[in-house]
Amino acid sequence: MKRKALGFLALLLVVLASPLYAAEGMEAFGLALGAGLAVSLAALGGTIGQGLATAAALEGIARNPNASDKIFTPMIIGLALIESLVIYGLVIAFILQGKI
Repeated sequence: MKRKALGFLALLLVVLASPLYAAEGMEAFGLALGAGLAVSLAALGGTIGQGLATAAALEGIARNPNASDKIFTPMIIGLALIESLVIYGLVIAFILQGKI
């Protein structure tokens, strides 16, 4: 199933990128597409990462409630670092949007 989804995504990117080389003046389309992909993929990756980190931390706390202080603080730091990567994607999107 993952292989089909990745294949479809690759095909979709090729189809969307093909007009970039068809005519002059399509740079704005490519930059807008890049900005949209930067934000969406960063948000998708950040969401998956934060969900997995939170689930693992909560499972650890559920198994050993006495260790909640030792688990909670590193989890919050990890979530902040994951969110910073999403913000980098947003900054890249703003930079690309400024070039349109």
